[in-house]
Amino acid sequence: MSNNTNFCKIVATIGPDTSDEASIEALVQAGVSVFRCNCSHGSLPEYQQRVSNIRKMEQKYNCSLGILFDLQGPKLRIGTFKDYAVTLEKGASFQVDLNPVPGDKNRVCLPHPEIFAVLKNGMELLINDGIVRLRVDSFTENSAQCTVTAGGQISNKKGVNVPGVKLPLSALTAKDRADLQIAEMLGADFIGLSFVQKPEDILELRSLMHSKAQIIAKIEKPSAIEHLREIIDLSDVIMVARGDLGVETSPELVPVLQKKIISGCRKAGKPVIVATQMLESMIHNVTPTRAEASDVANAVYDGVDAVMLSAETAQGEHPVQAVTTMHRIIETVENDHRYRKGLSLLERKNDSTKEGAVTTAASIVATNMDTANVIVTFTDSGSTTLRASKQRVGGVPVLALTPNITTARQLTVAWGVTPIVVNTLTSFDDMLAQARKAVLDQQLAREGENVVITAGIPFGKAGTTNMLYVLTV
Repeated sequence: MSNNTNFCKIVATIGPDTSDEASIEALVQAGVSVFRCNCSHGSLPEYQQRVSNIRKMEQKYNCSLGILFDLQGPKLRIGTFKDYAVTLEKGASFQVDLNPVPGDKNRVCLPHPEIFAVLKNGMELLINDGIVRLRVDSFTENSAQCTVTAGGQISNKKGVNVPGVKLPLSALTAKDRADLQIAEMLGADFIGLSFVQKPEDILELRSLMHSKAQIIAKIEKPSAIEHLREIIDLSDVIMVARGDLGVETSPELVPVLQKKIISGCRKAGKPVIVATQMLESMIHNVTPTRAEASDVANAVYDGVDAVMLSAETAQGEHPVQAVTTMHRIIETVENDHRYRKGLSLLERKNDSTKEGAVTTAASIVATNMDTANVIVTFTDSGSTTLRASKQRVGGVPVLALTPNITTARQLTVAWGVTPIVVNTLTSFDDMLAQARKAVLDQQLAREGENVVITAGIPFGKAGTTNMLYVLTV
């Protein structure tokens, strides 16, 4: 296995062709830290196989790997057509309605009464990521007469967006609730909540959960931007889901919103993932476009915790090359002196707690010691390690030692963190021995070099970080 020393992590979506043991192993070797299962596609046997193969790789390589189950959410879709697809011409009339009969060039079913409840004349309906656009001219409670303002082909079950409208929908469908049960049963580390519109959506999901899985709120609706601070505060991780966000707003707004979301997460000290179309051309090509390489690089320069691959690894022709390419881009940026200089200018959460003060001090010590190669955090819940990760000390990785396997897996998404499962500490000497062994095993320090350690006394009690120690290996 290659020594993945990148600070920014890689999340990769897996599909039917990348779920076997050999494929998972190749993706781990290429640098994947978190695997995403998209609940829009898949069955229980497929999920079981994926989880089993990922856990096998954990054991084989003695590492921690995160598993994200991404709930589909209330994805709005049209119905079906008699001939599978139709081509709509600009200026033509077209009707959407609640009639389940297969459609044609004149009409199609839109099986969502919630949309008809909020329609207004002049409103736009966007189909297939906005390729086809319909302007509502008149409507009733079960149909709408529209004019095609942007023509093109649409086929069965294509997605529908209604920009600028807060729909009266729960973020959790009946399918999502069933998928949540499966995800928790299989030991998911993260649950992704799609189409978040308001803080109450996070609270609803939290109330249904029975595990300690963390919630990843996907920001892809303009209404979520209106409640961004509250959503960040209630979530464990944030994902900038740029696909629907770009359709619901406009493509030129996406970079601005991306930076706003990242900044909000930095201030709150929450991990943030940038996703969607990062290396889209690599679904078919062995190299990315220059624009895609710049896109990934700019996210890394902004100090995000992770970048994500979707179709590139779920159904692409070159999944391992896509991960390898992303890994190389991250590595190149992180070796640039401007990257490390930029990290020092990032906004940080002002943490005035005792634990925060100790972690801040550890970062200062590590930065000012020429031979301090790593910060070692002993943690039970992961909060101590996340504090160190939030400091973004350029060039100094964080080694998280925890007796809790769930904590280790959830730290796989955090910037700069290498999580290792160790035995519960029994004494001060045991702490030093475990720290020394871990940094040598991970090749993060050599004998004679210094490492900065944070821990809590008494050992084994969560939330008691109160000690800073400099160890000469």
